[in-house]
Amino acid sequence: MAVLRPGAARAARAVALWLDERLGSARWLRPALRKLFPGHWSFLLGELALYAFALLVLTGAFLTLFYEPSAGGAHPSVRGLSLEVRGGLLVRGLHHWSATVFVLAIVAHLCRVFFTGAFRRPREPAWILGVVIFGLVLAESFLGVSLPADRLGFTGLREAQGLLLSVPVAGVYVSRLLFGGDFPGEAVPRLFTAHVLLVPGVLLAAVPLHALVLTWRQGHTERRGAGVPAAGSRVSGGPFFPSFVARSAGTALAAAAMIALMATLFPVGAGWAGHHGPYHPGAPPPSAQPFWYAGVLEGALRLAPPWEVTLGSYTLPVGLWLPPLALAVFFVALLVYPFAERRVTGERGEHHLLDRPARAPGRTALGVAVLVLFAVLWAGTWVSVIPPDPWSPQPTLVTTEEIYRGIVYGLRAAVFVLPAAAYALTRAWCHRRARRRPESPAPTRVPEGPGPARGPEDPAPGPRS
Repeated sequence: MAVLRPGAARAARAVALWLDERLGSARWLRPALRKLFPGHWSFLLGELALYAFALLVLTGAFLTLFYEPSAGGAHPSVRGLSLEVRGGLLVRGLHHWSATVFVLAIVAHLCRVFFTGAFRRPREPAWILGVVIFGLVLAESFLGVSLPADRLGFTGLREAQGLLLSVPVAGVYVSRLLFGGDFPGEAVPRLFTAHVLLVPGVLLAAVPLHALVLTWRQGHTERRGAGVPAAGSRVSGGPFFPSFVARSAGTALAAAAMIALMATLFPVGAGWAGHHGPYHPGAPPPSAQPFWYAGVLEGALRLAPPWEVTLGSYTLPVGLWLPPLALAVFFVALLVYPFAERRVTGERGEHHLLDRPARAPGRTALGVAVLVLFAVLWAGTWVSVIPPDPWSPQPTLVTTEEIYRGIVYGLRAAVFVLPAAAYALTRAWCHRRARRRPESPAPTRVPEGPGPARGPEDPAPGPRS
């Protein structure tokens, strides 16, 4: 353990006084270090996403040094980076698994906030910004998968261009604007610019705003009766320093170790045949399932009926448009949900206590129904028809065309039946559990400065802890 010598102590004190005289740091640093943070592990899901994003930025900066953003040079540069640059394959794996953990942590954090009602007033701006970040991260993931210019990435990109071209009149112009001509055209350098500069630039502004500014200004929500005695005399948490700093540092180290372990044990593109090989125009698409965070949209495209509507000289593939339209409706519903729930319930006051899911049966049942719907859509990618070419790479699960058609019809029925059943069962479970487990007494907040203590639901001006 290092010992601070008297001379070093005087020097540190002199530096602190010098900064305080010029910046007034003591006025905001002292209350910031005393700010209370919840102690439950679920509050660290956002921190996990933040540290995965930081590792994404660091590894992405390394990968850009060796990547050639052109249609002909993208795949050879990725191959050379993986096989010739020392540590290149490991950094690619770190980047890939960081993205996976980033998306998973955002989904888990979003579910925690939704099911506990942490999005309610006055935290609607944090919820809206979080949903925008979620959409940007999904778009950024799609761009990153396309950049290696292999068969898997370019097949998904070609599918996206097909959706654009199916839109009458405007689709052709939008496709030429994005691709600069026929596929792949100038797609790779434009995707590279969006993936490295545009979307990360927005994320670098939105993530700190969501994680730091809004959270520190509005304060954290608090669990009802978590580790609090019946009298409710204290808060279940600790100050920012050293309690939260220590737990946050442990989360960062654990996340880095977990991502490094996965990058070592499960390298990205270890085999360069099949769907990891270079893309050739006109070649058959690879028999490979998409990444899990694109599986919902891909499964919806497989399950959507081939409906077409003819209007004059235009044929509108309505069935092809249903999945992206449903995804857009989902994000719009997420954005307006806090205001819709407030209008339905009539609760217009401030909420600083989290709900137990069983105490909000309607919201909990709706969330479970949506998760079941996404699981059914994702299941549409698990089984594929046996490829006609015996030399092509085989999917994980294959079957005959007749059995596959039956699976598709069954999943189409499940899209309507299973979410409704999940909603009814979850709502009944919530009512039963709420009757068997009465609500615990609410904790009382500990004031951070002079003045009387206030209850967690009492309105108070200014930032809350």
